[in-house]
Amino acid sequence: GIPHLYPAPHPVIAAAMAAGVPVDNDVGLFFRSLATPDWDSFDTAPRVVAVTGSNGKSTTSALIHHVLTRAGRASQLAGNIGRGVLDIDPPGDGGVVVLELSSYQTDLARALTPDIAVFTNLSPDHLDRHGGMGGYFAAKRRLFAEGGPDRAVIGVDEAEGRYLANQLAEGPADDRVIRISTGRLSGPGWLVQARKGFLTEWRKGRQVASIDLRPIAGLPGAHNHQNACAAFAATRALGLAPREIEAGFASFAGLPHRSQIVGDRNGVRFVNDSKATNVDAAAKALAAFAKIRWICGGLEKDGGLDGLGDGRANVVKAYVIGREAAAFALKLGDMPSEVCTTMETAVARAAAEAEPGETVLLAPAAASFDQYDNFEQRGDDFTARVRALLAGG
Repeated sequence: GIPHLYPAPHPVIAAAMAAGVPVDNDVGLFFRSLATPDWDSFDTAPRVVAVTGSNGKSTTSALIHHVLTRAGRASQLAGNIGRGVLDIDPPGDGGVVVLELSSYQTDLARALTPDIAVFTNLSPDHLDRHGGMGGYFAAKRRLFAEGGPDRAVIGVDEAEGRYLANQLAEGPADDRVIRISTGRLSGPGWLVQARKGFLTEWRKGRQVASIDLRPIAGLPGAHNHQNACAAFAATRALGLAPREIEAGFASFAGLPHRSQIVGDRNGVRFVNDSKATNVDAAAKALAAFAKIRWICGGLEKDGGLDGLGDGRANVVKAYVIGREAAAFALKLGDMPSEVCTTMETAVARAAAEAEPGETVLLAPAAASFDQYDNFEQRGDDFTARVRALLAGG
């Protein structure tokens, strides 16, 4: 977590560079040590799927792992989620390692050699660490440029994704690049898109598979449908059939702190999306539900709140937490809001005012470090207070 370049190298890193000592991280060591002599006796060499992006990479990684496990494939989940990459068991014959990789990890690893690399999307985050958006994108891009994956799954809903797909593909029909989108795609290549709740797969201009995502409780909203597209594409590239993937989707319960349904009372649903630590993630959460009592606020990140987009229209009222709650509330403009400061007050006020058909949503659009050690602790606080409320009737 210490800075290696921006805003200034940490003294230990500066000393290492001055002395010519190579600096690597656990991900680089993992890739350099992955293959062993045992692989010569395997019928099927192990595969590594590496997932990066600004938002959705945890859910996408967990979903890929779940689908593989549900289909009877040996799979391990590691990296920026669950276990560290050096803590997993050596993969066996036909095993798959699914890695979630942050920009910190892809930026520093001296070796990156995934078999399948996934890029979900890009939005402003960690800009101080990477010296701006260009450096942030460059850190993500290393997984593809340095790694040379056999297949690249690329979200093309942002300009950076379209640029990356264009750089990797030899032409529009090159199926080594699988383009994914929550919009409309066309062309002769390998495409996976989700529109109006339906995921469809296209090969050579023809639809070859479809899944109705609307009844899948663990994947609510367009942002999770994008995650489903990425997981579908990655598992298809690993040879799974659409029906196997659909069965895995149907049994996926979602991840804590990511559009996690905590419970409901009198027609009011309570949802924990504490992982929405930036504005883009919060905007996607707001777009997933109608009539929202929105709990937001915390340590604001670069870029302000201008990117909330159409999801603003779904907010009935905002309940602002954080040490600088009053200043955060002012930036919401004409949106009805109440300064609550603490989670306890925000949950109590939102629950008291919520009406049947509404959703009390924690999607902070900010980091947690002004009041909590991490977003998990913030989400746990929300969940505990909601469950106490529900237990009280």
